[in-house]
Parts: sequence; C-alpha cells; structure tokens
Amino acid sequence: MDKVIDIILMGGLGLLTGSFMNVVVFRVPLGIKDTSAPLGNIAWPGSCCPQCMHPIRYRDNIPLFSWLWLRGRCRDCLTPISVRYPLTEAICGLVFALIAGVFPLIPDALAICLLFWFLFALAQIDAQHFLLPDKLTLPLLWLGLLYHCIFMRMDLRDAVYGAIAGYLALWLVYQTFRGLTGKEGMGFGDFKLLAALGAWCGWQALPSVLLLSSVFGLIYALGRRVLIGDKQPHIAFGPWLSLAGWLSFLWQNWNG
Repeated sequence: MDKVIDIILMGGLGLLTGSFMNVVVFRVPLGIKDTSAPLGNIAWPGSCCPQCMHPIRYRDNIPLFSWLWLRGRCRDCLTPISVRYPLTEAICGLVFALIAGVFPLIPDALAICLLFWFLFALAQIDAQHFLLPDKLTLPLLWLGLLYHCIFMRMDLRDAVYGAIAGYLALWLVYQTFRGLTGKEGMGFGDFKLLAALGAWCGWQALPSVLLLSSVFGLIYALGRRVLIGDKQPHIAFGPWLSLAGWLSFLWQNWNG
C-alpha cells in the first residue's frame, strides 16, 4: 500500500514539474534571444496566454486535465494550445511514477527523476532552438557533483574527472572539426551538457554515452532523409546526448 502511495505521489509530482517545464522550455530561450521580452523571465509574470497575454486562471492551470477540459484552446482568445504542453506533463508524470515503482529507495528515485527533468527540458529546447542554456546545463553539473558528495554512489573523483573529460572530449572534437573545415560542427552547450553527464555518470560512462548518442542521432537523421526527404545538414545533438546520458544513469542505478 505504501508503494502505491509513493507511485501516486511521484506521478503527481511529475505532472506538476512537467507543467513548470513547459514554462522553462518556452521562456528561457525567449529570454536569451530577447532580454526585453515580456515573457523572458520564468518567475514573472505568472502563467498567461502568450497570444492574448491574459493571466491563466487557477482552474485552467491544472496539469493535463485543464488542456483536455478546454479542448486545447485558450479560454479567452480561443488560440490553439500546442499538444506539446499536455504531452510534456503526461510524460513527466508517467516517468516519475514508473521510476518510483521500479526503484525502492526514494533518494535514488528522486535523483533519476531530477536528472530526467533537466535532460528532457534541455532536449526540447535544443530540438526547437539549437540551444542548450547555461541556466540549465551548469546547475545540472553542480547537482551531479552534489549528489555524489551526499550519497556517495561513486567515488567523487570519478564524477569530477567525468565533468572535466566530458567537456574536453567534445571541445577537442569541435576544435579539430573547425581546424579541418573552417566550420563549427557543434555549440558550446554540447560541451557543458556532456560535462554534466560526466558529473552524474562518471568518466567511465562517457564512451558509451557518446557512442549511443551518435547512433541515436544517425538513426534519426537517416530516418528523416528516408521518410520525408529531409537533407538538413545540422541536427540538434542535445536530445540524443540527453537520452543516452539518462539511460546510462538509469542502468547504473539498476545494477547498483
């Protein structure tokens, strides 16, 4: 019975944090691109329709259910609300509940969910804007080191070496590619994201994270080319780094 309650509570927490993630994913890139944008701050103003700017009523701000009740439209201006919003909330709620059901130790479950939250937010931002904001990657790095400081799931030195090696690995790839082609093959945000993953997973996991993320990215690019004829030369690498890194941390905890 206690386990069922934990699953329900974690699922509810996932819905709530998924709702906040929608704010972060929308507003953080906006604030970076235009510091004077009225919705460029995640704390102020409160939740509102980005089209008509009318504040969202409390009853219309219930994760997942309000979107269904309003049939995916703003109550005031009737502008369609992207299905991405309820999907984000539903995915967070489902993942949080599943993690609570699989991992018996609350600290481990919370750590896995926290890492998922940051990586899912970063993946969405990078997929839309080719941007991995420092406001998310740097706190994620420090949280990884703090996690191992407190719970000692691995030697802290491995986490520190992982952060250093993660950054340097992609920095060297970037410099080599730029030296050979004169072009920039990736952004600095990718370096910081891999550094954060190194802090969470340790330096030992970095080769598998890089290999897996590269395979994911290649499959995605080939799939787009075959299915819809998309020959876009650039794809966001952040989503695939995020997925590979989270799976690696999940595997470590599963076998730990």
